[in-house]
This record gives sequence, C-alpha cells and structure tokens, in this order.
Amino acid sequence: MADRFETYGVGTTSPATRHYAITPTDGVDLDPRPRALFVLTDGDLVVRDELDTEITYPVTAGTILPFRAAGIESTGTTATVVGWD
Repeated sequence: MADRFETYGVGTTSPATRHYAITPTDGVDLDPRPRALFVLTDGDLVVRDELDTEITYPVTAGTILPFRAAGIESTGTTATVVGWD
C-alpha cells in the first residue's frame, strides 16, 4: 500500500511512526528516547526526566503521555508502557 505522506518531513508535531516495548530499569536512560508513552495496563508509572527528577503517575490503560521521558524506573512502577517514536 502506498504511503501518501512519505514525501513529507517528520516534525515535532508529526505522529509517531515506531513503537517499542519499554522495560523499566532504575537509573538507565531510554534508548531511543520516546516521543510519547502509551499505557498498556493500569498502575503506577515512575517517570524520570532529563534532570533526574522522578515522579510517580497513577495511570490507566489507554492513556497517552506526551512526554519525552529520560527513563522509566522499575522501583515503584506497576504499569506497563510502550514508547512511541
């Protein structure tokens, strides 16, 4: 099937084109760093930003977090997420 958008550049407001599993790991940077996170299962999600600030978010399945997380910490995380890039 043809991609009608293949000649368009990908910008910061473009939709994601890849998705991948994220395994929460304490102190380890995500590689690649996602454009957004998609929650697969309910629970708590401990998100670390580029300044190493960690915040626990109570999340529900189907939630999109438009946040470029530096890491997802295993300690305290009970939700399952995937990265969108």
